[in-house]
Amino acid sequence: MADDTGRRERGKRLKQQRIFAAARDLFDEFGYAQVTTQQVADRADVAVGTVFRYAATKAELLLMVRNEDVRHAVRRGLDAAGAVPDAAEAVHAALSPLFETAAQRASDAAVYQRELMFGDADEPYRADGLAVVAELEDGIARILTGGQESPAARSAARAIFACAHIVLVRPRGEGRFDTSDLPRQIAQIVAGYRAGAADTAADPTAK
Repeated sequence: MADDTGRRERGKRLKQQRIFAAARDLFDEFGYAQVTTQQVADRADVAVGTVFRYAATKAELLLMVRNEDVRHAVRRGLDAAGAVPDAAEAVHAALSPLFETAAQRASDAAVYQRELMFGDADEPYRADGLAVVAELEDGIARILTGGQESPAARSAARAIFACAHIVLVRPRGEGRFDTSDLPRQIAQIVAGYRAGAADTAADPTAK
């Protein structure tokens, strides 16, 4: 019985891996808008109903595939930010790989971001993607505080990601995002956070 269960689990993992690889290859080759779930099923050599066991919609397939890309971009950015002494510049360094990854297929990145923010709340891959966003925001908050916990820094980090998100959902053409205002926006948010932190330090009772 245990051997049968183990075989079934391995079979499920292999099917999921084939579906993941098929979706990634097709999205990379043709773009999200031109791909159907039937094509994913055919490429993965499974029935279309099997695809829906692992991802309920094509949008969830996109989340499943791109979450890994975004996670790697976030971690590369946070690693790079550790070598940048200025906080605003470090935050910009943390975000840069996110835009570099998104620019590889800007229209798909815009769909991904919209699904991430506004998709079905019950989608498991959406929850996974939001966990990556939380990891990025935590990292930005640590940049602002030098590694300390701070609700104010967390709020500032959310505001910074919101600015980045607006850019990511509005591509200016394939492979291009308008990030020209982003350094100024980051600098303003960082300056506002620092001013608030200085006020609190001067008067710990200040809200």
